[in-house]
Amino acid sequence: MNIKITGVGSYIPEVKVANTDFGKHVFLNEDGSPFSHPNEIVIGKFKSITGIEERRYAESNLCTSDLAFFAAQKAIENAKVDPETIDYIILAHNFGDVRNNAIQSDTVPSIATRVKHKLQIKNPKCVAYDILFGCPGWLEGVIQATAFIKAGMAKKCLVIGAETLSRVVDPHDRDSMIYSDGAGATIIESVSGDDGGILAHESATFAYDEADYLFFGNSYNKECDPNVRYIKMHGRKIYEFALSNVPQAMASCLDKSGISIDEVKKILIHQANEKMDEAIVNRFYKLYDRKMPEGVMPMIITNLGNSSVATIPTLLDLLVNGKIEKQQIHKGDVLIFASVGAGMNVNAFVYRY
Repeated sequence: MNIKITGVGSYIPEVKVANTDFGKHVFLNEDGSPFSHPNEIVIGKFKSITGIEERRYAESNLCTSDLAFFAAQKAIENAKVDPETIDYIILAHNFGDVRNNAIQSDTVPSIATRVKHKLQIKNPKCVAYDILFGCPGWLEGVIQATAFIKAGMAKKCLVIGAETLSRVVDPHDRDSMIYSDGAGATIIESVSGDDGGILAHESATFAYDEADYLFFGNSYNKECDPNVRYIKMHGRKIYEFALSNVPQAMASCLDKSGISIDEVKKILIHQANEKMDEAIVNRFYKLYDRKMPEGVMPMIITNLGNSSVATIPTLLDLLVNGKIEKQQIHKGDVLIFASVGAGMNVNAFVYRY
């Protein structure tokens, strides 16, 4: 049985927010004290580290479930499948539907259920549920869909990653510039007469010391409501964790697949931070005494920022449809998908296109 991605789709919000738009923000240190450098220097350093020049924010009238629905429609159309034949809708997110200027997350009913409703799927045996797995959520959803299909519990799954991180950022925290909104979706199904598909996967949760590397915390502005929380992270700890664990997970997955490192054509890695991603992939190749090949790591973070669970399926959609400059994939190419995020969670899978 070969389990393949047969349809892709994404929704990239229309609202563009450039780095210069943060020029008048009042950035503060964790203790509430002002930065010693002007915003121009802060923004310049941010760009050199993350590679981000602009990001996308969801339109004020849309929520995570709306973005997910738009991406799902495209994936279904791309796969040319009847929505009523979908067995599972697995939707990865982290904060649910957070309405514009609201301070509460809405997850009842589940975001997956909302998408099923928007798709007007009548079949009650199409099971819809959410997955909370940090930034690696979409990838973990694909791993779960693969397990369902292998076990004979499903033939066709819709796996979505969607997020509106712009609704949960602290405007006084410079890390807020990293985050963006978006959605990506894929149809996963068993395909006969094809030697491609998912060849191996790897997944892990590190929670003994690492559980709070990403967390919900107070604004750095001490005058803000202490009962309102925002996404926060220990950036240096995450960077060191990722460099120590993601390359190993990728290598373990590749070794399980039986594929040679020299066959790998592309690595689709979570668009978290350009410098960090480059360091991860470089370290992965060093495990095999190889140098990172030019063009092996397509990136979209420069213009789209970090949309968490949506980054990889969006990257895949743009890559498949030839919308990334100087990047293309061909039938038979071997790809590695890899991600890291809150949990701390790490996962990967090897895929023959």
